[in-house]
Amino acid sequence: MTVIIAQSVGVDISKDTLDAHAHPADLARRFANDAKGISSLLAWLSRLHVERIVFEPTGRFHHAFERRLGEARLPLVKINPRQARRFAEAIGCRAKTDLVDAAMLARLGALLQPACRPIISKALDELKALNVARTALVKDRVAARNRGHALSLPLLRRQAAQRLLHIKQQLAVIDAAMAEIVAADPELVARFDILLSIPGLGRISALAILIEMPELGTIENKAAASLAGLAPIARDSGRKQGRRFIQGGRATLRQALYMPALVATRFNPALKAKYQALVQAGKPPKLAITAVMRKLLILANALLRDRRTWTPDPA
Repeated sequence: MTVIIAQSVGVDISKDTLDAHAHPADLARRFANDAKGISSLLAWLSRLHVERIVFEPTGRFHHAFERRLGEARLPLVKINPRQARRFAEAIGCRAKTDLVDAAMLARLGALLQPACRPIISKALDELKALNVARTALVKDRVAARNRGHALSLPLLRRQAAQRLLHIKQQLAVIDAAMAEIVAADPELVARFDILLSIPGLGRISALAILIEMPELGTIENKAAASLAGLAPIARDSGRKQGRRFIQGGRATLRQALYMPALVATRFNPALKAKYQALVQAGKPPKLAITAVMRKLLILANALLRDRRTWTPDPA
């Protein structure tokens, strides 16, 4: 039977199963979380008039599901697990099982109507996986260096040096693989070159921005700042005006923007002036750096939108 009424479908993803619930039809099915199960899910969805499919990211367990449904051009919404949990609490849903979570996600999609976004390209997907591995290696390098400073035995010092050399070699291989992926995609090359033209942005930071915010250049400046967690959040009540603060957003992107923002306060004339004006006005340096990070992101958004490289403002 084909259901004509627009349906919001929630899918709870676990290691072995995909629990799907369609709202308002109140239809529920369970599928295996493998290639055959995803094909069966696609066949089931084809009999519904799907308005959106809401799911939570679950690490490696949701990748195949997201890729297959995205390639089928289905409307996908990847929701933050914290937002989903808060919604469940707001509607009085205390129970938490796979079936209950699927129904809750379906209701969230129907009531809140979150925006559907296309999946990222396969090239960006591969870059993201490589960048995660690279970040882990950088953390290992810092830990190995810190341990090496406390070693006194020659044997242990040699092993620490060998570990650092191994990490260096692995980083070089990952960097080469990332460069190869970018070079094979003309669109990524163009976007990468635009970001590199901004004073303060290096290759690693530019790659991180491309990976962590693929929407950049297609969204409004306020939306970009909000997604990065760099938009000031008001906390006012009655006559009281609370201090503005930043919260949430994509932490990895903020980390990638921090060092370029520091560099920009020295070598990017416009951002340097912005930083100095805030500090001279009595703002804490940390707040001023956050403002520079936000301005840097907005600048990147504007340049990618206009498809042009950075040029200094005329004197």
